[in-house]
Amino acid sequence: MKLETIMAGFGGQGIMLMGEILAHSAMMENKEVSWIPSYGPEMRGGTANCMVVISDRRIASPIISHPDVLVAMNKPSMEKFSPLVKPGGLIILNISMIDDRPARGDVDILEVDAGKIADALGNSKVANMVVLGALVGKTGIVDKKTVLNSIDCFLPSHRKSMYEINEKAFIKGLELMAGVTLKGVG
Repeated sequence: MKLETIMAGFGGQGIMLMGEILAHSAMMENKEVSWIPSYGPEMRGGTANCMVVISDRRIASPIISHPDVLVAMNKPSMEKFSPLVKPGGLIILNISMIDDRPARGDVDILEVDAGKIADALGNSKVANMVVLGALVGKTGIVDKKTVLNSIDCFLPSHRKSMYEINEKAFIKGLELMAGVTLKGVG
């Protein structure tokens, strides 16, 4: 088992946190893990992406040229990274910020209205946790309980009150995977 994922979006969307939580969860399950962040020249509002590799064997290289999964939280990220996804791979789109679709018929596309779901929960900043829930629910790469423990680990003491809404957002993402039909676009 090996899963290579690129998560990408604007700075401030919680891209790095999503990647860290996924990597930490896999590490807690004794899997081999690598996590590499990449920031644009600006922090908030600039581009941000991270590469997460999870495997049951030693990871030869943490650099991902052709991911199995792309999480695109905005349109520029979709445009930049969707051509790189392996045939048969998965692209998860935050359709709250992406109004088009990649012109590929050889990948599965999962549309998640993460912004709308996060807003309904009362905090637009948890859209990343909705998408993380969808990713974990679709791939099963880590156990949901491990992710919930990792979310708690990454919340600083002055933000522990945010655990409940992050948990709800993550669970909403998991629930999206119950009976979902993926679309191949081409």
